Amino acid sequence: MVERILVQGNEAVGWGALSAGCDAFFGYPITPQNEIPEWFSREFPKRGKIFVQSQSEIASIMMVYGGAAAGFRVMTSTSSPGWALMQEGMSHLAAAELPCIIVLVQRGGPGQGSIRHAQMDYLCTTRGGAGGYKNIIVAPASVQETHDLVQLAFYLADKYRNPVIVLSDGILGLIRESLEIKTMDFGPLPEKDWAVRGRERHKDKNFRFVHSGVGTAAVLTRGYPNYVSWLEHMADKYEQMESELKYESYQAEDAELFLVAYGYPARVCKEAVNMARTEGLKVGLFRPITLWPFPYQLIKGKAESGGKFLVVEDSLGLMVEDVRMAVQGQAEVHFLGMQSRHLPTDGGMILPSRVLEEIRRLSTDEER
Repeated sequence: MVERILVQGNEAVGWGALSAGCDAFFGYPITPQNEIPEWFSREFPKRGKIFVQSQSEIASIMMVYGGAAAGFRVMTSTSSPGWALMQEGMSHLAAAELPCIIVLVQRGGPGQGSIRHAQMDYLCTTRGGAGGYKNIIVAPASVQETHDLVQLAFYLADKYRNPVIVLSDGILGLIRESLEIKTMDFGPLPEKDWAVRGRERHKDKNFRFVHSGVGTAAVLTRGYPNYVSWLEHMADKYEQMESELKYESYQAEDAELFLVAYGYPARVCKEAVNMARTEGLKVGLFRPITLWPFPYQLIKGKAESGGKFLVVEDSLGLMVEDVRMAVQGQAEVHFLGMQSRHLPTDGGMILPSRVLEEIRRLSTDEER
């Protein structure tokens, strides 16, 4: 029998991790994701799993490094300022090819910014940090999808031996919706024969060595004759990761104007599309589910066929750069950002009525 419960999006992170067989959570409290470590502190110990509240986000990400190196399914969560503190650890995780997931619940910035919702971490997640590494980024738009994408993130992390980021926001984290708890099967995974578990736990009885350095000794112990051959391996892996592209298309078949949005603005845009369609306006929505890889070719194809684009993003304009790169100057790209919130405070949000206004304006300009 399927179990349904009413939970917040942040709590759905925990239920998704539990369904995925997560072994340990290491985290530090920061608004607006505090319900995530709270859930793990309550639910994991009584199930024989590990919860550690670390002394900082720097400690959290390095605890994740240790747990992943030992072959366990591990994760952490944070919000924007905490994400900044994790960057050195993220680079080491990528270099050591350690699978794990990081849930980032975005809030306003820059700096300490606000403790309320926003979408201001797009570029610093999709572009990677020091060292030019790449991570798959999945972006849910509902409580159910948060639960499901956490499970997918664990699978992809193990498949590619790479960190995966689940990018949420303060609204998705705090809304309550019905959640169907289910364990998802994405297929078989290779054995973690590389994990540092002690020689007695390996069939060949040999020690294992995990290191994030790329000096001669570290590269040679990992089977690569030199630094460049190791970089070639990483480049090949990142190319394979691009096959995991996922997106949602809504009312886009005959559309002349395409909205592009992720997270909570995608839900806002879907309602705006419905409203616009009742007025006879040919509007559709593209929602990237993976922010990296990004659906460049899809958007490029619509640009070549004469469509134009409106990017709706609760920021000063970040994902809009990817849309502009995708169209390659062959289509108009417009932007509706956080300056269009319904209130001039950190509690304001972009509403469907404001998106519809912009749709009408662009449609009127087209007629002229």
